Amino acid sequence: MRTPITRRTLLVSGATVGASALLGAPAASGAAGRERHSALVTPIAEVLDGGEQVTSLAISSPALNRAERSSLTPATFAVHVTATNPLTGDVAYDQARVVTAAQWSRRGEVTLELEHGWGVDGGGTLQYLGGAGRNVLLDLDYTITQVEPLRSAGAGGPIVLDSFRQGRLSDPEVDAFAYHATASGLNYRLFSPARRSGRRGAALVVWLHGGGEGGLLTDGYDYYDNEAPLRANRGALGFATPEAQDVFEGAYVLAPQATSAWMLDGDGFAPLILEAIEEVTRAHRIDARRVHVVGCSNGGYMSLKMVAEHPETFASSVPICCGIGPRDGSGGYFISDDELAAMTTPTWLVASADDDTLDPEDNTVYAHERIDGSIMSMYNNVTWDGNTFPGHWSWIYVARNDPHHDGASIWQWMATR
Repeated sequence: MRTPITRRTLLVSGATVGASALLGAPAASGAAGRERHSALVTPIAEVLDGGEQVTSLAISSPALNRAERSSLTPATFAVHVTATNPLTGDVAYDQARVVTAAQWSRRGEVTLELEHGWGVDGGGTLQYLGGAGRNVLLDLDYTITQVEPLRSAGAGGPIVLDSFRQGRLSDPEVDAFAYHATASGLNYRLFSPARRSGRRGAALVVWLHGGGEGGLLTDGYDYYDNEAPLRANRGALGFATPEAQDVFEGAYVLAPQATSAWMLDGDGFAPLILEAIEEVTRAHRIDARRVHVVGCSNGGYMSLKMVAEHPETFASSVPICCGIGPRDGSGGYFISDDELAAMTTPTWLVASADDDTLDPEDNTVYAHERIDGSIMSMYNNVTWDGNTFPGHWSWIYVARNDPHHDGASIWQWMATR
């Protein structure tokens, strides 16, 4: 029996702990006749190099229009979050969030900046289920408490927000990708460029996610949400940034989601990915000569699989920390020596020497030595912006356009194929 999973992004938060009580007002009497005010709280997230985190909260209420701007401080509101795994019902974390700054938006909203970054607990929107090997989007319940009143800019007493209603999670980069599914039922997200130059249409970048971002349709679960491929890392998002769009002079970005993991059934998934590509190219003005496939880990294997079976489809291939399977052909995935040697699609492989998930010598180096004319960027470790990440996460470098060869970045190299 499958466990049905809702498509909620977030739980709707209940009323906060009584703000009036914390502020010293008599809660039972409604602060002696004081006008009561409600507010909408919008969690705002960003996909960092280590995955998506809620980095700020936007609080909106008509009552805030009367507030003296200078009375807002980081101590005005307290923030608490409870994150629950929708598959298991377990609480992933339950803690206070540190408010690092408070400011007014141009629309008169209060923006609370929250402590976030690599190694900071309580901000992540996903939980990795080790036994299942999947990232699951958490149900997040934010509780906001007004600890200090806001002064009124004119006549009237202090402004206290009594209740808070939580809105849906907002991540502008993720939200720029529209939801779709193929005729066969394969989920995908699609970014459409604002700029579509060229007589033959725009480029198309196909991002194939890692094993943790697929669906989970076994062991009683029914989880296939079209979310994790964008929220787990910046792989697909990197190609939708203004910088990448400038390099490609406008590019669609297609991110299909496996119902499980690409490595479990490469033969079965290859035609489904091709179907997604064909549906997108028919529906949009895309230059069929400029279709690029990029994938990490499971997706690195799948990018090689797609090129092996459909070399005429792709202008370039970028397998990142890829797997090619045991050389005796056993196991659920395998790229043969003959297939590697026959590849003529321009290929740039990326990995880190300290990858302990897919051995770089047995996979990336092995493939590079057999794909004629291929380029390889082998890093010593995965370090970015002062943080050192697990060695398997070399997709960070591609998402940040870091690999270079003969004076060209990896995005420039792809765009000129």
